[in-house]
Amino acid sequence: MKILVTGSSGHLGEALVRTLATRHHEIIGLDVTPSPFTSHVGSIVDRVFVERCMQGVDTVIHTATLHKPHLMTHSREEFVATNITGTLNLLEAAAAVNVSAFVYTSTTSVFGDALVPPSGAAAAWITEDVVPVPKNIYGITKCAAENLCELIHRERNLPCLVLRTSRFFPEIDDNPVKRRRHEDQNLKVNEFLHRRVDLQDVVDAHLLAVERASNIGFGRFIVSATTPFALEDLVELRKNATAVVMRRVPRFAQEYERRGWAMFSDIDRVYVNERARRELGWRPRYDFDHVLTLLESGADFLSPLARVVGSKGYHSERFVDGPYPVQ
Repeated sequence: MKILVTGSSGHLGEALVRTLATRHHEIIGLDVTPSPFTSHVGSIVDRVFVERCMQGVDTVIHTATLHKPHLMTHSREEFVATNITGTLNLLEAAAAVNVSAFVYTSTTSVFGDALVPPSGAAAAWITEDVVPVPKNIYGITKCAAENLCELIHRERNLPCLVLRTSRFFPEIDDNPVKRRRHEDQNLKVNEFLHRRVDLQDVVDAHLLAVERASNIGFGRFIVSATTPFALEDLVELRKNATAVVMRRVPRFAQEYERRGWAMFSDIDRVYVNERARRELGWRPRYDFDHVLTLLESGADFLSPLARVVGSKGYHSERFVDGPYPVQ
């Protein structure tokens, strides 16, 4: 199979190219940034370049994007060009050559303000049925690109699945307040409860989406670690998240005490991956319980694939706030 992977120099793109290469597929890696995993250097905004790369392609996995950390360094026009126009170029070129599957990497950030309940309200239970309320140009352009996927599927019968991934980046958190409250590993492990996923599990979800796209046609799926929480926990999660975790995964306390770590006092949203597990047959391995097991054994909580891909950063320069520019 000839597979086009956009964003092949990025975290997910590299991980996909590495994995697909072991399965003896022909890989076309496309990115604006050269890397050992990118065979075609260029922009998805360039329609002619995209059409040239698409020749003979059977499947497209579209991960290329401008991310939230680019909000302070890139214009709204650049976000529209890359995330919307670039996606449209790929969709139309893919439909023209009748690819068997188009998998689009979206983000849980499309939910935007729907993720933040008002003060005193229960935590938000985030499924694919929650209506997105994008709060910045990043979320707006990702949401628009999802809608383009649905439109081209409907008009051109292109099998197209949208995967809304939660956090899987290894970089430090972009919120300095959170960084002051928790050391980096503590923060990331906490997030496996409700808003993080391991890179290996993200790759597995994309490959399953490739297999299932022709049967499903079109669909949106949340790709996040399986949460131990249930609907009845949502009120207490806003008031005393530690007590809920003690009830659901009590053995965390001993390992956290050993490491001097702290649990979040307040969890405001929970991503629910039930549809992806049911319809894609996805079985994410790296949930909070598995991560605890790795920590207890003295192992790294990241998958081997996540470790080998490592940190990429989002900019070529450093800023006052580390890898993230501040306003």
